[in-house]
Amino acid sequence: MTRIVAGFAGSLTLTVPAKGTRPTSDQVREALFSALDARDAIRDYRVLDLYAGSGALGLEAASRGARVVTLVENGFAASQTCRKNAAAVQKAAPKGSALSIAVSSQAVQSFLAGTPDGFDLVFLDPPYDLADTELAANLAALTPLLDPDALVVVERSSRSPEPAWGPGLELERRKNYGDTTLWYAGVADPAQ
Repeated sequence: MTRIVAGFAGSLTLTVPAKGTRPTSDQVREALFSALDARDAIRDYRVLDLYAGSGALGLEAASRGARVVTLVENGFAASQTCRKNAAAVQKAAPKGSALSIAVSSQAVQSFLAGTPDGFDLVFLDPPYDLADTELAANLAALTPLLDPDALVVVERSSRSPEPAWGPGLELERRKNYGDTTLWYAGVADPAQ
């Protein structure tokens, strides 16, 4: 069972696609969002959740105060699940909330090629078998869309190598949780 951990939609149970996705465990999500809360990296942010699956990461950010959340999921069943979960979170939002949640049913590279910039927080939780070269291409296409103080969080198998950040992003920290590793990267200072 996947649920929203905290915020206005705390304890809301999310639907998870029957197959084809690997939901982030509650333990990893709790640790991730504790780290984000500690650096005040959610409230009023524009959040992008790539390879969204059920939308749990982006919707957790919405529940905790993100202003705009975009879920990108190419799989038909998973994108339908994202829409259902987004509607449930939107319904739970406080009256008068300016929260906006959108679901895009297209491939990540296509979305990144045609979207406006201005994201503050990005989750990349691709299938563990996604080629490292494709992840590097995602990161390269994403970098120009980020605000100067943006944070990118990549979830990969602990057996996977460090993502190829490319120019414009730099590793801030890595944290292991059993078979899962979270990589945190920020926008590189152009003066360096």
